[in-house]
Amino acid sequence: MHPVDKILRPALSRIAPYNSGLSVSDVKAKYNVSTIAKLSSNENPYGPAPEILANIASRATSVFLYPESEVRDLRTKLANYMNVEEHSLIFGNGSEELISIICRSVINTGDRVITLFPSFPLHEDYALMMNGVVERIKVTNRLKIDVEALIDAVRKPAKMLIFANPMNPVGAWMAPNELCEVIKEVHADTLIVLDEAYYEYAYSSDYCSGLKVLKPDAGNWVVLRTFSKAWGLAGLRIGFGICSSSALRSAFDITRTPFNINSVAQHSAQLAIQHNEHMTTHVSMINLSRLGVEKELDAIGLRYAKSLGNFLFIDVDHNASELSEKLLAMGTIVKPWKQEGFDTFIRVSIGTELENRKFLEDLRSVLL
Repeated sequence: MHPVDKILRPALSRIAPYNSGLSVSDVKAKYNVSTIAKLSSNENPYGPAPEILANIASRATSVFLYPESEVRDLRTKLANYMNVEEHSLIFGNGSEELISIICRSVINTGDRVITLFPSFPLHEDYALMMNGVVERIKVTNRLKIDVEALIDAVRKPAKMLIFANPMNPVGAWMAPNELCEVIKEVHADTLIVLDEAYYEYAYSSDYCSGLKVLKPDAGNWVVLRTFSKAWGLAGLRIGFGICSSSALRSAFDITRTPFNINSVAQHSAQLAIQHNEHMTTHVSMINLSRLGVEKELDAIGLRYAKSLGNFLFIDVDHNASELSEKLLAMGTIVKPWKQEGFDTFIRVSIGTELENRKFLEDLRSVLL
């Protein structure tokens, strides 16, 4: 076998493999358990609107055709739903593909990229892949965003500022006045990428979307959203971005793979918008369940970050990978966090009431 190191880009050696975790079938086969609580990927446990499931089979008759490359029907419906310009929208095979598209489009060797930490790993990985230099702004000891440190960082020239609000995995968020202050201080030559994958869950008077703050004449920016989380379409892979200008979107379209959104995903996203009450009802249920899980964690005595996402970032005061392995053996799948300095934390998605109860019972058992 020929060695591969001579043909691979050196940047690959700086990137750890993505921790996607075990699937339900993997856990059943490995641990011989029948009841599974999958709480590792921040999916909506209630799934998409039933109208979507009913229509998926009917779309299968056209799978021999390439999908519509410009995503025109969905583009029109989504622009109307969000009250944005059609020409501002770009679509990706999940919003994570859009992060890749953006990084491949703008980052050169040595470019400075600012992000929050701990972070969604792909915020860093795609920048590192393009030989960018990532600067992390770590959360405070109270697991909140260090707004002052972030403002100091963004005042200096950087190619890109990328972060999630609410944060993943922490769940922390910026208050509207904090977000306004950060954006006001961003250097004029910096591209702002605001990842709002968990926007639908962020019901709070202390939160606002970047779309309320960012204006078309306020430099170059992209706000990312997804149908994977609250909308329940994770398996179909469809995300989108709202760009500050058609020129920026057109530039990203050069990097975007043609036909990157399959036809079933396009049609399902349209139906999701049409039946959005299904999403809003279950978001309310999940947010209420999150508060219930928080109370149980308080009773156990564990520290966790206050969250506006459909997940909690919990300090279990043990090696998180070892604790997660014990939970796996009981049929509960959570995500041990592996970024340095946070290896005693697990990120746990909020599931159904039965799944949440199983997680809490299993957690108490392994902590005894």
